Amino acid sequence: MSYKKPKKFDYNLIVIGAGSGGLVSSYIAAQLNAKVALIEKHKMGGDCLNTGCVPSKALIKSAKILALSKRATEFGFKSSSIDFEFSDIMARVQSVVQKIEPHDSVERYTQLGVDCLKGEARIIDPFRVQLGDKTLTARAIIVATGARPFVPPIKGIDKINILTSDNLWSLKKLPKNLVVLGSGPIGCELAQCFQRFGSQVTMVEMNQRIMPREDEDVSEAVTKKFKKEGVNILTGFKATEFKVHPDGTQSLIAESQEGEKEIFFDQVLIAVGREANTTGFGLEELGVNLNPNRTIQANDFLQTNFKNIFVCGDVAGPYQFTHTAAHQAYYACVNALFNPLLKFIPPPFNKSFKVDYSVIPWATYTDPEVATVGHTESSAEIEGLAFEVTRYGIDDLDRAITEEEDYGFVKVLTLPGKDKILGATIVAHNASDLITEFISAMKNGYGLNSILSTIHIYPTMSEANKYLAGNWKRKNKPKNILKLLKLFFSWRR
Repeated sequence: MSYKKPKKFDYNLIVIGAGSGGLVSSYIAAQLNAKVALIEKHKMGGDCLNTGCVPSKALIKSAKILALSKRATEFGFKSSSIDFEFSDIMARVQSVVQKIEPHDSVERYTQLGVDCLKGEARIIDPFRVQLGDKTLTARAIIVATGARPFVPPIKGIDKINILTSDNLWSLKKLPKNLVVLGSGPIGCELAQCFQRFGSQVTMVEMNQRIMPREDEDVSEAVTKKFKKEGVNILTGFKATEFKVHPDGTQSLIAESQEGEKEIFFDQVLIAVGREANTTGFGLEELGVNLNPNRTIQANDFLQTNFKNIFVCGDVAGPYQFTHTAAHQAYYACVNALFNPLLKFIPPPFNKSFKVDYSVIPWATYTDPEVATVGHTESSAEIEGLAFEVTRYGIDDLDRAITEEEDYGFVKVLTLPGKDKILGATIVAHNASDLITEFISAMKNGYGLNSILSTIHIYPTMSEANKYLAGNWKRKNKPKNILKLLKLFFSWRR
């Protein structure tokens, strides 16, 4: 179908959605002096600011303080106690959100040169977007509409008031018994938080272990910590039905190969994944192609089957991370603004305009944290890659011992006999910060030899990376040269 192209455009670029992807793409466009409109129907900042990364990390910090107080004797104190109201904890979470809000505000982006418009956008054709009673035109459109919690069609789920990562933040009363359905990053982070605040948490996971995306040793380390803190973990269980009993109590029926369990609860948190927001704003009517998982189909330039409609963030996949959305936003924005030039740039020179997924990091903010970049052992085996594994135990690290955080490990995959890093995983206190050294190494093409030769301040947690590199060096030491040196030094004595 052909669409009439306007002779003139209101904007160079219209961005739909003001989450991480939309904010970054509109920011870049404005800095390049393009005229850009950013349309958001709800809140600036999207899920990350309002219901995701920011509030969850604030909640995790409060839970961490409480957990540390319960370990007072480990630090030389006879006792300690903390008195709190859960409603005050949640109030603090909202105050943190409000403190960060100006970073993503209409005022800030307006000052940067972005036209911030509120309302429900509808894409009429590849050049026109309906907003209320106005029709806006643009040479290019970026769809950055994000994702929402997926709620599975479990029998009876419509009879209970479920919690998701969207509505959890309105809680004022701590649930006595909380069921968490799912054990990905969101489920694990929040399960540990609520257990620390005093809920009895039961995690229900279909897979045979929690955190199924990570390697088995990672799952085992986190599982051990969760069980020590009192979390009830049911793996290999499928949720089949929710029940509301005559006395008002609620329960979940979960089945496994060993049989059926009935779990009673006050609240249930659904954390089984997220689904892309692709409906209700014209994509279906226009004929924008979707993937089987309902994300928007796009090429390496983040271009849809309409050459001037681009996509970034959770709605695009394949990764649903704030930092990946921002990463994609750069490519989507540059390609959208300079779209006519793409076809004139021959390979391999057009490679720099293709989104780069070669070094993607992620973290789960449990205690201990889990951070990964590149390949895990599981993913490398699936792809048939040859690799060797080097480990270093955090229980050996001086700084970790001084802080009573001597738990976890660093694990790195390298090419056999070479120091080139294929992937790294850290299970440790502040792992999300420690992983950056390996991210930089992979992105900039240096290996474990370079990390080993870099001075790391003593005593710090980051020394773990250097000690791992030392372990790799010992495994790969030049045996023939060392034999010659032994003879040389024997001759010199």
